[in-house]
Amino acid sequence: MFKINDNYLKLPGSYLFSTIAQKVAAYTEAHSEADIIRLGIGDVTQPIAPAIIEAVHKAADEMGTPEGFHGYAPDLGYEFLRSKIAKEDFQARGCDISADEIFVSDGAKCDCGNIQEIFSLDNRIAVCDPVYPVYVDSNVMAGRGGVYDAATERFSDIIYMPCTAENNFAPELPAETPDLIYLCFPNNPTGSVLTKEQLQQWVDYANKVGAVILYDAAYEAYISEDNIPHSIYECEGARTCAIEFRSFSKNAGFTGMRLGFTVVPKDLKCGDVMLHTLWARRHGTKYNGAPYIIQKAGEAVYSPEGKAQLKKQVAYYMQNAHVIYDGLKSAGYTVSGGVNSPYIWMKTPDGMTSWEFFDYLLEHANVVGTPGSGFGPSGEGYFRLTAFGTYENTVKAVERMKQL
Repeated sequence: MFKINDNYLKLPGSYLFSTIAQKVAAYTEAHSEADIIRLGIGDVTQPIAPAIIEAVHKAADEMGTPEGFHGYAPDLGYEFLRSKIAKEDFQARGCDISADEIFVSDGAKCDCGNIQEIFSLDNRIAVCDPVYPVYVDSNVMAGRGGVYDAATERFSDIIYMPCTAENNFAPELPAETPDLIYLCFPNNPTGSVLTKEQLQQWVDYANKVGAVILYDAAYEAYISEDNIPHSIYECEGARTCAIEFRSFSKNAGFTGMRLGFTVVPKDLKCGDVMLHTLWARRHGTKYNGAPYIIQKAGEAVYSPEGKAQLKKQVAYYMQNAHVIYDGLKSAGYTVSGGVNSPYIWMKTPDGMTSWEFFDYLLEHANVVGTPGSGFGPSGEGYFRLTAFGTYENTVKAVERMKQL
C-alpha cells in the first residue's frame, strides 16, 4: 500500500494566510453589510505600470507570428532579462554578479521553498523568529524540522533566532552553529533592516563556520536610507556563502503575473561541487521557465519609463506606510517598520494575543491584518499591517483603528 510523506502531518494547522482567508470569509458571510478593508496579505493593489503593459502587448503580438513565436524558455531564463538584472540590480551597485549566475523563475516564494532540495537532510537550519512561514514549512515538509512542541510552538531541530524589540527586531548570531541561515531584509514581517556593517557580520560568520545564507531581498525596492544594503553581494565575501532571492511582485506589482529570480554565484561550493550546478540541474529538471511574455514584461521594468513609473508606485505604497505608522503612533500604539519596508509591525494593545486582536479588529473596525504569532512564537503580542492597499482604504482603516 502507498505511504504518504508524514512530515506534512507535523505542520500545525493550515498555512497562515489560508487561515486568515477562512476567518474573513466566515465573518463576511455572517455580516454581508460589512465594509472589510484588507491590510493583511502583502498583495499589491495598483495596476501594472503602462510601460510594462505596453511590453506585454508587444510580446503577445510577437507570439502570434511565425518569426516572433517562442516556446520553452531557456533553463536560466532569457538572456535579455538576465543581462538587465545583472547590470541594473547588481553591477550598478558594485556587486560582482554575472548574467549566467541568475536563474529566472515564476516568483521568489517557490524558490525560497525549493532551494532546500539541493541540500542534505542532515543540515540544520536557522531562521529569524518571527519569520516568513515558507522557510520553516518547506524544511519541515522535507524532514528537517524534527518534533513540533505545541507548548513552545517550535520544532526541535530548527534553530530560532528571536527578533524582538530588545534587539530592534534584528537577529543575533546563534549560539548553535547552523548549516543554512535564512535571512530576509527588509524583513517580512517586522519591517526591520540590517545596516551594511551588520550584514557583513553575517557574511563573515557564514564563511567562518561553513554555512550558507539564503537571503530573501524581495522588498529591497522599498529601502529609503543610504546605509542599508539592497543586496547581500554588496558585502565582501558573500559570493562564497550566499544565495539571494528576488521578486518582481513587490517592486513592479507582478503578484498576478509571477516573475522572480535566484542568484547562485559560481564561487559558492561544497568541496568541489558548485551549488550553481546543483540548482541548474534542479531548475532544468523540474521547471520549464517563466513565459516569454512575462519575461519581456520583466525587461520593461528596467526601461527608463518603467523605472520612473515604478518609482512613483513604490512611493505610493510608502505613503500608505507613513499614514499607518504616523496614525497609529499618534493614537498611542507601539509601532515599528514602515521606513524601509511596506510593513508596519505593531504591538497589540491591552495585553491581547495576536489572534485576539485579529478578531477584535475584524469585528469592531472591519479591518484585516496578520497576527504576529502566525510568523513564530516571538511574534506573539504583535500584529502586521501592510501598506499595499489603496490610499483611500488605508486612511479609512487607520481612522477606524484610532477610534477603537
